[in-house]
Amino acid sequence: MVQAIDGEESFQTAVLQSDTPVLVDFWAQWCAPCLAAAPVIEELAKEYDGKVGFAKVNVEDNSMIAAKYGIAAIPTMLIFKNGEPVQQLVGLKPKKELKKILDAALGEQQ
Repeated sequence: MVQAIDGEESFQTAVLQSDTPVLVDFWAQWCAPCLAAAPVIEELAKEYDGKVGFAKVNVEDNSMIAAKYGIAAIPTMLIFKNGEPVQQLVGLKPKKELKKILDAALGEQQ
């Protein structure tokens, strides 16, 4: 499941306090590449259920969070581990590439 972030508090709980790595998708409703990425992220959320968390941050509704992490273009995905961003991906990425990155994040965790 991909959790929709609706403010600082839910970001803190879902991302910063997570025991597992979390892929955070920064997006906006008007962004065509963001909308194209959404089904891929949903598929990955099912495949990595219990191993990786997934969250979506609408940059228009959560501009403070986006600014805090220097999000200048969307879609941007950040991988968080232990409450810290460890990798940033800008632009639409193929599922295969995202899987490789998530697998690497999981490998480092073990």
